[in-house]
Amino acid sequence: MLDFLIMRLIPMRLWAMALLSGVLQVLPFPIAGPVPVWRTAFCWITLAPLLKALTGEDINGQPLRISHGAALGYCCGFIWYFGNCYWVYDTMHLYGGLSKSASAGILILFCLYLGLYHALFGALIVAFRRSRLGVQAALLLSPFAWVAVELARARITSFPWDLLGITQVDNPLLTRLAPYTGAFGISFIIAAVNALWLSRITLKQRKYTRPTLALSAVVIATLYILALRRSTPNQEMTPLQTHQYYGQATLLQENLEVGAANTGHQLTKTEMLSAFTQLSLFPPDGNTCNGIPELASTKCVGQLPIANRRNSDGTVYTSPTDLIAWPEAPAPFQENDPQFRAAMSTLAHTANAPIIVGNIGVDADQKVSKGYNLHNSADFIRPDGSLAGRYDKMHLVPFGEYVPYKKLFFFAGDLLADVGEFDPGTLRSTFSTGGHTYGTFICYESIFGDEIRQFEKMGADVLVNISDDGWYGDTSAAWEHLNMVRMRAIENHRWILRATNTGVTGSIDPYGRMVVSVPRHIRTSLRVGFNYEHDVTFYSAHGDLFAYLCALITVVSLVLAASCRTI
Repeated sequence: MLDFLIMRLIPMRLWAMALLSGVLQVLPFPIAGPVPVWRTAFCWITLAPLLKALTGEDINGQPLRISHGAALGYCCGFIWYFGNCYWVYDTMHLYGGLSKSASAGILILFCLYLGLYHALFGALIVAFRRSRLGVQAALLLSPFAWVAVELARARITSFPWDLLGITQVDNPLLTRLAPYTGAFGISFIIAAVNALWLSRITLKQRKYTRPTLALSAVVIATLYILALRRSTPNQEMTPLQTHQYYGQATLLQENLEVGAANTGHQLTKTEMLSAFTQLSLFPPDGNTCNGIPELASTKCVGQLPIANRRNSDGTVYTSPTDLIAWPEAPAPFQENDPQFRAAMSTLAHTANAPIIVGNIGVDADQKVSKGYNLHNSADFIRPDGSLAGRYDKMHLVPFGEYVPYKKLFFFAGDLLADVGEFDPGTLRSTFSTGGHTYGTFICYESIFGDEIRQFEKMGADVLVNISDDGWYGDTSAAWEHLNMVRMRAIENHRWILRATNTGVTGSIDPYGRMVVSVPRHIRTSLRVGFNYEHDVTFYSAHGDLFAYLCALITVVSLVLAASCRTI
């Protein structure tokens, strides 16, 4: 009852601001298809209503209590996760086979759980506001607090899905920060701009306040411009169709239905191997898109030629392919299956090219009750047909590929009966052939920038992402996932070759641009050009250093706020 009375002290206009902020946070991200660039502009005002509410006053004209800030932030966070991750319902119901009520319940619990991070942000801002630091300091500290909370989401819950900075993956000016700070640096800039809108309104007229802020803005802008000039020159941002390609890959899109949606004609394993092998050797002349499919500005034409393919000495040459990649998909392929192994060996030998292929890895292990370990894996086959090694997915999808804290969910046995029982991999690995090194990551792993950078530190010249986005259907998730993969390309300055089950399949250049792709939901293959990169970015070498710095500043500021609290 006391908590209810406390909540009544919050004016309705502050609740409305929190709700508005939650809605605005949904708009810069994909909703049902690829997000148009104009809609990403909403990110520059998305946090302003929430910050205005958090620095406001209760119905008695007093600064909000910390519990008020947490409540407002929680309300905002629930709305954002509900709008951004509504696909959880479709995934559970249409593909997981769960009832509508169970799927809706899972979505609501999901939003209630992750909304706690917005509640933490709200509590932090109000804590700063209630101290002697005041409103101005609370606003100026809000970008640090926002990044600190995003880092907590990545480390504690392991769900850094759609960090605010991802909205600017198509902004060539801001993405210059990513090789240094990762997506967190872009989140910081966005949060800072949102705070500055309010700082202009709430500034107290003091003698040196405005000159100091103006001088600070000039210094920051100057340093940023100088940093840009010292980084990759503009002329290297070449037009999409003028890349000088030194490699060529064939990417397979299997287009297999998944889960409960897989009710059509079932291909046998032999039929799959035959069809997929044919597509790997002879890509069709079907539609190919010179960018992101389903985006209004993207044109889909016939199979694009791999122009400007050159040797290191500049001479032009043609050849088959340097790599074949098969996606993660619900195909019945197991590494220890002799038929599968023989088919992969024959394909590699015929194409004279290495193969990266998604499959299920099975290892005998008498130390576990079931007698074996099951892995979501990617095999690397040498051009001579021999097995070079296997990468086992290290970051599994909770409640999709395994059940965390399974003993705690004993009561939901039937509900979780169809959840996978994969075991996480224990070793990140790269594969080398022909003088080049490939780093492969699988599906969900792509949202973890601090993990993908490890492949570059291990010498990967090109990254390969195999994924099964069929679980998402035609919701926003496939497009959100694609944008996060594109950000990984920018952070590490690497080409990413992306082979997916149902799309989006294509090549992504080191600036996050999808050079060429194929439409979704068709069975096809695509031959793409790419380059090998050898530099190591600051982010690849040092990881989320900037985000940890923001977290440190937030903690120190919170201690100072607690020590000088006056309200």
